[in-house]
Amino acid sequence: MSRQASGLKAWIIQRVSAVYLGLFLSYLLIHFTLHAPADHAALKAWVSAPLVSAGFLVFVPLLLAHAWIGIRDVLIDYVHPLRIRVLLLSLFALCLLASGLWALKAIIAA
Repeated sequence: MSRQASGLKAWIIQRVSAVYLGLFLSYLLIHFTLHAPADHAALKAWVSAPLVSAGFLVFVPLLLAHAWIGIRDVLIDYVHPLRIRVLLLSLFALCLLASGLWALKAIIAA
C-alpha cells in the first residue's frame, strides 16, 4: 500500500469514527439527562438491552482506532529517534489493547 493510500485510509477512519463517536456520545448525554437510572441495577438493565450493547460494542473499537491513529500520527511526526518511537508506539498499543479488552469484558458481562 502506498503512503498516500495509508494517509487517506487513516483520514477516512478518523472522520467516520469521529461522526459515530459524536452521535453516540450525544445519545448518551441526552439519554442520561432525560432518563437517569435510579440505581446500578437499572443502569445494568439498560446497558444489557440489545441495541445499547450493540452500540457500545461498536463504540469501543471505534474509540480505540480513533485514539490509535491520533497517537500514532503524533508520535511519527514528533518523535524522531526510531527506538524511542517504537517503544512509545508499543506502550500505547498495549495500553489501548488492554483498555479495549477490559471495556469489551465489562460490556459483555453486563
